[in-house]
Amino acid sequence: MDLFSQHARSDSAPLAFRMRPRSLDDYTGQQALVGPDKPLRRMAESGVLRSMILWGPPGVGKTTLAEILAEASGAKLEHLSAVMAGVKEIRAAVERARVAQSQQRPTVLFLDEIHRLNKSQQDALLPHVESGLLTLIGATTENPSFEVNSALLSRARVYVLKKLDDDELRQVLRHALSDQENGLGRRHIQADDEVLTVLARASGGDARRALGLLETACDFTHAEDGKEYLNKDALEEVIGHQASAFDKQGDHYYDLLSAIHKSIRSSRPDAALLYMAQFMQGGGDPLDVVRRLTAIASEDVGNAEPRALPLVIAAWDAYLRLGDYEGQRAIAHAAIHLAVAPKSNAIERAWQGAKRFAKENPDLEVPVYLRNAPTKLMASLGHGEGYRYAHKEPQGYPAGSAHDCWPEGLPKTRFFDPSEHGQEKRFKQMQAYRAELDAQADDHQTNTNNSD
Repeated sequence: MDLFSQHARSDSAPLAFRMRPRSLDDYTGQQALVGPDKPLRRMAESGVLRSMILWGPPGVGKTTLAEILAEASGAKLEHLSAVMAGVKEIRAAVERARVAQSQQRPTVLFLDEIHRLNKSQQDALLPHVESGLLTLIGATTENPSFEVNSALLSRARVYVLKKLDDDELRQVLRHALSDQENGLGRRHIQADDEVLTVLARASGGDARRALGLLETACDFTHAEDGKEYLNKDALEEVIGHQASAFDKQGDHYYDLLSAIHKSIRSSRPDAALLYMAQFMQGGGDPLDVVRRLTAIASEDVGNAEPRALPLVIAAWDAYLRLGDYEGQRAIAHAAIHLAVAPKSNAIERAWQGAKRFAKENPDLEVPVYLRNAPTKLMASLGHGEGYRYAHKEPQGYPAGSAHDCWPEGLPKTRFFDPSEHGQEKRFKQMQAYRAELDAQADDHQTNTNNSD
């Protein structure tokens, strides 16, 4: 008996449970995997499953997909959680699989949160996956490359599932409102696209969360002319300020992003966190914040704190791995670091200056000694001749203006002028030291030429 059969699809069951699709035709999202002639669709149609790991954020349909595939293959489905199940539970599932095998029925083991398997659990499972007694479908929100034993990983294909976008979530919500058997269709609730967009954005790509928000929101409908209406004002009771439903073309959306940026640039972490909280709780995409933080790391912090950019990228990765709720904390972590860090816009000024100079001098030529010489002809033309390999030079630096790598005939221009702030002070000191080496080398060359 499968999970659906154990619980009647009654109104007492949560809407997200009642609306779980029973076939790939009802499944929303992941079309790269379940669309026509795609790998999981072909497995379902052939009835032959291979061991796999479904990697993706919460609420994208990993469990549902496993149940649909098991049903399509005619297999007996064993459902275990790596958090709750120990070696004893795995062995019991193996024994039930042997019984099913004796009855000519295959077994699919769906192992939720497979990244939490410990070594003893993996050792207990591996030989039965190898022998084919069990077809493994693992689900994880973590990168299986880092979290799953390589021996087990080598026996399963990894499929990456993505967050549902706003259009897909609106489709899920509309279906729930219209479905009279399992959804809310018998209530004939009217909700426009703006309301559904608010719910979609508030769910962070999680269909289960979107349906939960819809179900709660429908407790706040108002009746008129024999129909129920779910309007934007009612959403305040469910998701608070998120009912403002940021329009990405609207001023408030970009005003908040601007306020986050300028608060961090001004080294005000509390203000930055406040605007971030308002932005995210208002339905703004946290990835828009982390993209802005990535720009800030180079534009406003730069080499005054070289760890800033890697930390933001790590926060971005953490958000994608952990999901929306836990991942927002990682973004806040990065924002605080940027706000407290010393500031320098030397990188921004240098890059803008270099772009202006290149635009003004579109025909500049690379000095011959810096050119590549992959052929004898190029070498005969002098390409690469006179190039000094820095690692063979004193202090690892080819000193002197004769090897300044600057295009001939163009005025020398200094783009990067490091500040005295944070770690960038060391860059300034290093540049001054190398300028001194250049002057000494040029003086030596002048004296040598005069003596000749």
